[in-house]
Amino acid sequence: MTSSAAGRARVAVVTGAGRGIGAATVLALAADGWSVLAVDCAADDAALPYALASEAELHGLVADANRRAGGDDRVRPFVADVRDVEAIAAAVAEAETRWGGLDAAIACAGVIAGGAPLWEVPRAREQAVLDVDLGGVLNLARVAIPALLRRPEPRSGRFLAVASAAATRGLPMLAAYCAAKAGVGGLIRALGSELGATGVTANAVSPGSTATRMLDESARLYGLPGAESFGGQQPVGRLLDPDEIAAVLVFLAGTASSGMTGVVVPVDGGLAL
Repeated sequence: MTSSAAGRARVAVVTGAGRGIGAATVLALAADGWSVLAVDCAADDAALPYALASEAELHGLVADANRRAGGDDRVRPFVADVRDVEAIAAAVAEAETRWGGLDAAIACAGVIAGGAPLWEVPRAREQAVLDVDLGGVLNLARVAIPALLRRPEPRSGRFLAVASAAATRGLPMLAAYCAAKAGVGGLIRALGSELGATGVTANAVSPGSTATRMLDESARLYGLPGAESFGGQQPVGRLLDPDEIAAVLVFLAGTASSGMTGVVVPVDGGLAL
């Protein structure tokens, strides 16, 4: 079980918690003894042509996490859109009020859109990708890092984000997504430098093709029969499971990662090779 020197459970806020990598991360943290505020917009976006996680999915995830954690209600839902910095500030404040502080903020919220050259993608879809996938990480950093720094020294706070192999690969018909994820990598490197010797670190994971609803949408955009078509691109010869990404995020959230900051860790089945 993850705990502080004082023996208390550590506290995390996870965005994009309704499904996919975010949901897997909430489950893994809860199993490791964390108290978690599971944040999701829990609504569709008219600019995007596929369904996002619902409020029912978010509440189902929270119930599952609490069952796995022994039923002690350590995981709580919070509906907020990462594009709304005031709503995300309210989520951070809720975690601090409920559990006495914040030890990790994990930005998993993401959307995908494209399916055409950049200049043909509707402006609203492009903006949704940029505002969620990069702007949402910036918003969480803006309000969560001060909370991480409010912990007394010696600190072991963690700001984490989900980038993508798309940050370093030029994927056709996904230009805005590539740009946003490259921005996440740059942000993490800058935060690692800015946080310096505070005891708070900033790191990210860079997943390859992972079996999520977003990857299903990617397959549709490329006219492929299904997400499994992407598995052969990776040297491991398969899609990754969200649990595999979550396991690395939980490690990075813990105290054993204290020597790492400003790093984007590939969890991509060798895709970057």
